[in-house]
Amino acid sequence: MAPVEPADTVSDFYCHQALAGLVDLDVVAETETTLAFHHTRPSYPVHIVVIPKEHTPSLTDLGRGGPQLLAEVLETVRKVAQQVEAEHGACSVTTNLGLYQESKHLHWHVTYRGESEAEILAMYGNHDA
Repeated sequence: MAPVEPADTVSDFYCHQALAGLVDLDVVAETETTLAFHHTRPSYPVHIVVIPKEHTPSLTDLGRGGPQLLAEVLETVRKVAQQVEAEHGACSVTTNLGLYQESKHLHWHVTYRGESEAEILAMYGNHDA
């Protein structure tokens, strides 16, 4: 089991900057418990981040919010992903854990990487045909 880091040394961009209002956010969707916004340093043509407004350490440590908060976050992820897929024809949804998780606050990336339909089919094929 990994050692627990003191709260003041944990990297949490979402609590410390985004939710604190220290950075401008281009909001895509918001509920009482969730926030979705365009990534402040996007890696893709469409790069949206979805977070719970309550500090939640990760997918494997749901903190005080528990499964109910996770369900609310995933509902927002689903709606945002549905919008991206409808607009661009494709969408990826990811989250990271442990050392892969730079900011220690549960967050989901909803992205469209910019490939054409032909490029996507060439890469992944069409196994249903």
